[in-house]
Amino acid sequence: MSLLKLEKSELDDLATQVRKEYEDLKAKGLNLDLTRGKPSKVQLDLSNDLLTLPGLGNYTDAAGNDLRNYGNSKGIKELRELWGKLTNMDPELLIAADSSSLNIMFDLISWAYTFGTNDSERPWAQEETVKWICPTPGYDRHFAITETFGFELIQVPMLEDGPDVDAVAELVKDPQVKGMWVVPMFANPTGAVISEEKARRLASMEAAAPDFRIVWDNAYAVHTLTEDFPEILPILEIAKQEGHPNRFWAMSSTSKITFAGAGVSFFGTSAANLEWYLQYSGKRGIGPNKINQLAHYEFFGSAEGVRAVMRRHSALLAPKFKAVLRILDKRLSQYDVAQWTKPEGGYFISLDVVDGTATRVWELARDAGILLTKAGSAYPHGKDDNDRNIRLAPSLPPQEEVEAAMDGVATCVLLAALEKLGA
Repeated sequence: MSLLKLEKSELDDLATQVRKEYEDLKAKGLNLDLTRGKPSKVQLDLSNDLLTLPGLGNYTDAAGNDLRNYGNSKGIKELRELWGKLTNMDPELLIAADSSSLNIMFDLISWAYTFGTNDSERPWAQEETVKWICPTPGYDRHFAITETFGFELIQVPMLEDGPDVDAVAELVKDPQVKGMWVVPMFANPTGAVISEEKARRLASMEAAAPDFRIVWDNAYAVHTLTEDFPEILPILEIAKQEGHPNRFWAMSSTSKITFAGAGVSFFGTSAANLEWYLQYSGKRGIGPNKINQLAHYEFFGSAEGVRAVMRRHSALLAPKFKAVLRILDKRLSQYDVAQWTKPEGGYFISLDVVDGTATRVWELARDAGILLTKAGSAYPHGKDDNDRNIRLAPSLPPQEEVEAAMDGVATCVLLAALEKLGA
């Protein structure tokens, strides 16, 4: 029963019905929020044991260093070894830092802009222009970093198996293209997982800029919604094999595993890149919170310990995602007015509505007491030229609120589509 195939009288009848549903929705006086991919309180409770760690009197690492003191800019070795096993990276090429990988990403861009990278001919600030590749839909906080420095942001499509690498290969022929963002696993917001073939193409392709960098933000690497944990590609080894060992700046963190804002972030890259990074990070600070790192090491115990925690997260998150997909399918599939991703991990569902109606859907939802991430947020500068994409974040609210919100969103999607058709 595609809307495009209905007669005018049928469209008008349906529009009357949906407008009545929308007025009923507004009358409920809802106050629901699906804007950000935050862990719920119940998820945060899973890590409450961290608050009692490290154990009383335990403030030394395996080498006997007093972790209460200054120093050790790379972070404690035992946690780096654990995380290296988890993420398929050499722990000697891995830094354990403070809570936010976004802070590291901002520093990397800032220092490249101010000083140039170890492969740069000059600081990026001295370039006539700096261009940056942005797979879309993508992560708004990534785009905000490069927007802050005035980079020219170039969009390429994010496909089911990663970015459109044919488009990327053409773009990097321009020496002003200095880098790109990639979320390789359970990407924000589509849930896409990059294939090894595409990862190798990104690692091997020739770039005109010798200092071309890929920010490989593996924020959701272990955030499965199933019992399965996909293989985490050994991206630093792949880069080395493909002849561009300095290409990747790889990130991950515990932000959505333990406590957001009070976790541990990780930065993995080549030895040459690490030497460049540490010369500036060592001036910015005198070592990370190593007590917190030891607490996390004791809490997890092993790479399998991290996976065990993530299975408990999945048990809480998966039903919410299933509810969103069930409601979208029940309410919208028959009308051919929307498409959505069906992620097996991560924190988001990407919803595409009828072109030119995403902003209207957002407005209708807002007026009915349902707050969504603003239409276009998953695009550089918040501008989706097709006005079709909305990012859904079902993690924070309780299950019943997720279901109520999504039923309302479906009504808004349908009403906006009918308005677009003049019904």
